[in-house]
Amino acid sequence: MRKRKVVGEDRRILLSPADIEVGTERIAGLPVVNTVLDRLGFDNLVAACLPEPDPRRQIEPARAIGLLVRNLALGRRPLYGLGEWAGSFDLGLLGLNAAVPETLSDDCVGRALDQLFLADRASLLTALSLRAITTYDIALDELHDDSTSLTLYGAYGEARGEPRGGIIPAHPARGFSKDHRPDLKQLVWVLTISADGAVPITYRLLDGSTEDSTTHIETWERCRALAGTSNFMYVADSKLATHDNMAHIAGQHGRFLTILPRTRSEDKAGRAWLAKGPVPWAEISRTPGKRKADPPEVYWAVPAPSCSAEGYRIVWMRSSSKRIHDAATRFEQIGRASTALEALTESLSSSRCHLKERVAVEDAAKAAIAGAGATRWVRFEVKDEVHYVHRQERRGRPSPNTRYRRLEQHSFSLSWSTDAEAVTYDAASDGCFPMVTCDTEMSDAELLAVYKRQPRLERRHATLKGVLEACPIELKSAYRIDAFGFCLYVALLIHALIERELRQAMADAGISELPVYHEHRPCKAPTAARVLELLDPLARTTVSHRGQVLTVAAPTLSPLQEQILTLLRVDLSAYGPIPSQPVNST
Repeated sequence: MRKRKVVGEDRRILLSPADIEVGTERIAGLPVVNTVLDRLGFDNLVAACLPEPDPRRQIEPARAIGLLVRNLALGRRPLYGLGEWAGSFDLGLLGLNAAVPETLSDDCVGRALDQLFLADRASLLTALSLRAITTYDIALDELHDDSTSLTLYGAYGEARGEPRGGIIPAHPARGFSKDHRPDLKQLVWVLTISADGAVPITYRLLDGSTEDSTTHIETWERCRALAGTSNFMYVADSKLATHDNMAHIAGQHGRFLTILPRTRSEDKAGRAWLAKGPVPWAEISRTPGKRKADPPEVYWAVPAPSCSAEGYRIVWMRSSSKRIHDAATRFEQIGRASTALEALTESLSSSRCHLKERVAVEDAAKAAIAGAGATRWVRFEVKDEVHYVHRQERRGRPSPNTRYRRLEQHSFSLSWSTDAEAVTYDAASDGCFPMVTCDTEMSDAELLAVYKRQPRLERRHATLKGVLEACPIELKSAYRIDAFGFCLYVALLIHALIERELRQAMADAGISELPVYHEHRPCKAPTAARVLELLDPLARTTVSHRGQVLTVAAPTLSPLQEQILTLLRVDLSAYGPIPSQPVNST
């Protein structure tokens, strides 16, 4: 019988399904965050600032701070879940080994925050800000400043602002809550951003009872140190408009722009001037409405007839949309006051009404009008109808000799009207607001353009509280909270730099919009939160047999994901089958 010729030996190995392990390592937007931190040299800056690590610790404090910042930027997890979060990622991208995530507890991160509090955070913040300014070429000719409140849960009875290592932490206290939670203690967060990309350049974490007007001088001095000059435009809200604040900036040859508060006499005099009319308004800006059916947004300007009490330039602005809003608000407040007075009138007609004195009725009417915010426009009058009734002096059946006493009873009613003269007076200044500045060269249109960039700072605060979930802060130690504020600032800086670089790259490439929204809807200004959300599903799959890796499946990048990563100048090899180490990993 003829034998079959054997060409080669069959070397296939049969594997038991029970011995095969499939693992998933998340990549998500971590390479994007790492790219920003590597350009800033963040890990090296923190390591140089903190003391030498204890060799008994498996994870250095600087590495724990770096992991916390990355966690905040990608999606905040509780401190006790930081180890689990790190274990779900490709550890090479975090610069960790397989054993470290198990030891990454909340106590480990807490001790790292303690060391960060005792470190020279002022120098660290300055070095980081200067690195961002120089690396990304951020212009500092226009800076915007504002504050918000960070709420806390708990009494914080032990947080008395006692120093540790010569450093006094921010003291949790009750103050003016911008979150409308006066029942909670808070800290005041002061943030300064550049007009160029709305990039945070410095921050301050202050006591919860800090008054905003007292923060500007020190903040301006920090900005001057970063800018290397005092000739930048410093923009803030009406809390800047105090004699000391404006005199300090102008005295150092700086420039400022703010809104005069209604409490200033210049505001009252200006509105009286507007009510007399006519006023030579000049149109300085016209933009299309936000929706197709909306009218255009128009701004007019006119110089005030006199300067401020300190001698600074005042320019009155009038907005078409604010003019409509002010009139509608006044009409609504008058309507609410009328409704409240009608309810009070109905109550007065009841026999069970507890208001028996004229003074009590007047106080109730004033409170009803004040509650509606219409005290200036609604006038009322209390009418008192007196009638008499006779009652027996003693109880019993009446007789011809029964004595009676005459009792005086009051029946109150209300009448009210709208003060047409006050409404006409206020309508003349609807949509108007006075801006004060020490700059004498910028035109009215340029001043308006500068101030209209102030809402970008509000969006940074929205990112801080919404995307980064800064509130409520659930740390117990005031020292750790103070250090945690620095980590929040770095995470906010990462988001701002991602957005700035992506939008600049889009402009350089002639790309007007990217389909980053759901159903591929276009977006002209993609946010970092949306970019990181698009990259979040990306993960690497590893198939192994008894500890030996058989194959690694890299994630498949969609055209949009690849385009975004290319615009951000992120190395695509981080999403390949072989992970890459971050530059600053040790």
